[in-house]
Amino acid sequence: MIKITMYSSADKVAGQGVGSAYTELLSLLKDRFDDQFDIQINEFNRQNDISHYHTIDPRFFISTFSKRRGKKIGYVHFLPETMEGSLKIPQPFRGIFYHYLISFYKRMDHLVVVNPSFIPKLAAYGIDSNKVTYIPNFVDDQRFYPVTEERRRQLYRQWGLDDERFTVVGSGQIQERKGVFDFIQLARQNPAFQFIWAGGFSFGRITDGYQELKKVVANPPANLKFPGIVTRDQIAELNNIADLFLLPSYNELFPMSVLEAFSCGTPVMLRDLDLYHSIIDGYYLPAKDVNEMQAQLERIAKDPVALDELRQKSLTAAQRYSKDHLAAEWHHFYRTQAGGK
Repeated sequence: MIKITMYSSADKVAGQGVGSAYTELLSLLKDRFDDQFDIQINEFNRQNDISHYHTIDPRFFISTFSKRRGKKIGYVHFLPETMEGSLKIPQPFRGIFYHYLISFYKRMDHLVVVNPSFIPKLAAYGIDSNKVTYIPNFVDDQRFYPVTEERRRQLYRQWGLDDERFTVVGSGQIQERKGVFDFIQLARQNPAFQFIWAGGFSFGRITDGYQELKKVVANPPANLKFPGIVTRDQIAELNNIADLFLLPSYNELFPMSVLEAFSCGTPVMLRDLDLYHSIIDGYYLPAKDVNEMQAQLERIAKDPVALDELRQKSLTAAQRYSKDHLAAEWHHFYRTQAGGK
């Protein structure tokens, strides 16, 4: 049996994708491979075959110097450039943090990225690309799945929404990088539609754009709801309510929120980022900026055929990134890293 210890504090901050990805992986491994992998959480005293680091806590960094760690695996959820627009960290502390982040990755024997476009970016920081493996995120289709039309109508009533109005849902932390200002602008420009952004200020006042965003969240347009940080089951409900899932982010790796929408069969529109092209190209409606989002929104709201085509694309993407498919990849990866045990 392969001894794996997961090192993570991702579940201590609610409403962030890192925590969702960690929860999904842990659940998958325990469900499928409990007889092959002996998994512990934040255990520092045992001899591991594999130590898998999900977050970059200083105490985890210190632990990498122990001979008990076995093969050290690091999960790359962000790079310095992807942090811009997320947290407001003044210099010189920002530079120190970015240096620490790369130093943490360099302490690993192997890295896992959720987007292949980050392999050359890590190489630019001096990390051997042969020590990096791409394994995409996934979500549990037992939690995220399309519901019946009757259940959908119930959910509209439950959330206090009008099932006759076109509904746009976005989710993620409320921060500038996520494009929340554009989401708000679209809500103002489309008073006939109803908009919901599920998420909150997971990192409080150090969130980039906090003061201005806080004002809008406290007093939003009449057609825009901010329910705050919600449970994953509630995210599944909102995805099923949505006629369209919209994520106008300026920078991502492989957002869990998009996979959650795909799995519910929800049509998806995204800011057309280059990094999406290698992972989900063809499965979403692209828009380069807020003006194009407005044009696409006006068009799609009047075109049920186009919406249904997008719905089918989402379901196809969900199959590609299914739990069953990724279980085999993780099983092979851990066995290989443990030396074929």
